[in-house]
Amino acid sequence: MSKQQPSDAGAGGLRNALSLPPRWLHVYDDFIAKNAHQVSQIESALRSLTYIIPGRFRDAEIASESIHSGVQLLSLYHDTLLRRAALLSSKLPVLSAATIAPPLSRYTRFWTLKSALYRRVAYVLQIVSYVELLCEMTAKRRGERTRWRLVILLEAIKAMCRLLLLRITKSRPLVTPMLPEREPIPDETSQDTEEAELLRAALQGEEEEDDAVGGTSDRLPPSQQQGAGPHGEWTMPRTGMSLPTLPAPGDLSGYLLSRVLTADDIKPATKLLNQLQGSAHVAEVLHILAPVVYAVAMARSKNRRKAWSPWLLGVGVELAARQLRDRGLRTTPLERDEWAKRGWAMSWWAMRGAFYENITKGVVAGVRQRMPSLIGGILEDYEYLWENYYFSTSP
Repeated sequence: MSKQQPSDAGAGGLRNALSLPPRWLHVYDDFIAKNAHQVSQIESALRSLTYIIPGRFRDAEIASESIHSGVQLLSLYHDTLLRRAALLSSKLPVLSAATIAPPLSRYTRFWTLKSALYRRVAYVLQIVSYVELLCEMTAKRRGERTRWRLVILLEAIKAMCRLLLLRITKSRPLVTPMLPEREPIPDETSQDTEEAELLRAALQGEEEEDDAVGGTSDRLPPSQQQGAGPHGEWTMPRTGMSLPTLPAPGDLSGYLLSRVLTADDIKPATKLLNQLQGSAHVAEVLHILAPVVYAVAMARSKNRRKAWSPWLLGVGVELAARQLRDRGLRTTPLERDEWAKRGWAMSWWAMRGAFYENITKGVVAGVRQRMPSLIGGILEDYEYLWENYYFSTSP
């Protein structure tokens, strides 16, 4: 028996040691769920480091991109935690324009909850987009051939993920971002909506009026009462509850319209985007394959910096997708917003390939010389990334 005691103690210690990481992770998850606002501020502070590190020391671009990728991956994990906490929350908001989520959030949330495959593919796509530039920086140290093989592989993985998402959503256009955005978790100490608070305050106000003896302070306007706050908010003297400020007399129509539900607010998530058919479906596939076509053309080009053929081929595929899309059937507001984002993203083509080397580079150099030393130094540091890395200007 005495010989077995040390082994039992060792096994118990090993079990305790193995249980520590899950405990720490659980504590960390609880901390994130309860301090979402502070976590966002910390993430923003860490991201700001990536704007000042490039060019400050040797291999600074790898250090900067490592921090950026790490923060983005950590933020993605935080989004998962907060989304899970929001789903577990017992708060059911009143259906109003103030509580309805934007169409993009409702659409991505629907598919994330409905399809486990959509959720996994979207996570893979998001992770690849966060680490692609860091992977390219690492591969470039092993030679240009290795670098461009990796670039084509990553673009092929992203295209495959997008084609899978297109099939999972039954030929509906892809949206950006493909995962729901971070949403605040309802405060456990304040589970009531604004409308419920107003109703309760009105009922309690009647009780106070009945209990008042000769007092007239409750009948005065909120701005003239003793409990009025600096912004016109009135705090109930007995309950401590505060009434929100009333809208300005000239803004009543805007205030009422903000409380009105529109047709898009009550549409099912699947109706927010139409199913693509014919030329519209071809346009979506071309938009997905355009980065792969451009990467393959760049890898095969002998003079990648100044050759126009890869750039013209990539831009041509994008323009063909937009032209076919314009000939498609009806569109929804969410689809128009997505194509507007894609239109702005096409401006990155001015920072790529032959167009940058022959046109944009001279413009950037002229702007950098006219700017103050600090801004000019930042442009010079990022100019190194634009000139040497494919994914630094990827839309």
